[in-house]
Amino acid sequence: MSAATLPGTTSRADAKTAPIVNALSIDVEDYFQVSAFASVIARNDWDRIDCRVEANVERILALLADARTTATFFTLGWIAERYPGLVRAIADAGHEMASHGFAHERANAQSKSAFLADIRLAKAILEDVTGNEVVGYRAPSFSIGTTNPWAQDAIAEAGYRYSSSIYPIRHDHYGVPDADRFAHEARPGLLEIPIATVRLAGRNWPAGGGGYFRLLPYCVSRWSIARLNRVDGKPAMFYFHPWEVDPGQPRVQAPAKSRFRHYVNLHRTAPRLARLLRDFRWSRADRVFLSRGA
Repeated sequence: MSAATLPGTTSRADAKTAPIVNALSIDVEDYFQVSAFASVIARNDWDRIDCRVEANVERILALLADARTTATFFTLGWIAERYPGLVRAIADAGHEMASHGFAHERANAQSKSAFLADIRLAKAILEDVTGNEVVGYRAPSFSIGTTNPWAQDAIAEAGYRYSSSIYPIRHDHYGVPDADRFAHEARPGLLEIPIATVRLAGRNWPAGGGGYFRLLPYCVSRWSIARLNRVDGKPAMFYFHPWEVDPGQPRVQAPAKSRFRHYVNLHRTAPRLARLLRDFRWSRADRVFLSRGA
């Protein structure tokens, strides 16, 4: 069955003219900083590894400029400290700067006090570099769930206005499948914006990017986002990483499953992103969600 005949789908032309604007986000980290490689690459070694994040982000900025689209960049404080010019270039291009924590430590692997210190530090660094208030946060590896509900309290206490840290799916490393699928107030003054899903056969299915965007055919992502917009009447929160547009990156000797997830179809990401930018309307997360509420 073609994508055009799937239930709930819209045509490419319909998607381009749909009134709903979706949120496009980028988790700014380098290839060696991902959680999948944490067992084989120590944080203490990061400074000895050649970074590729600058060239990859510059390629993404060019894609966004060609599409006349803005996005939200959830950026590590570690990156901002070392590449302040890159962070300023992102902000100067009209994109939202948001926090991904300092050193990509999972929220559920920290104490509340350590987590609070981490997200406060990242916020302060990003604000110092850009001169703009940082209101958004995303936990590395969507590591907020039923085991650490205190994390939402800490995010609010640190002065963020929204979090995008929950993926309401079943996954072996993250996910809260019973969580609310749509933006909602998690704490007074703090909006939680989950990654996009579609509800089919009594289960949530991923529709918000990441590895699924590379693994599955593009028509699946296009159909899923169109369905979310048309059937649910909601904007999608979509994400990807700079290293996903870099098929030439070094190959890390990690476990087979980690290598597959990280490297599958890297050469397809940039062309698919270009199609995605044409097929739907996109903007920064703050403008999509904070201006409209939940």
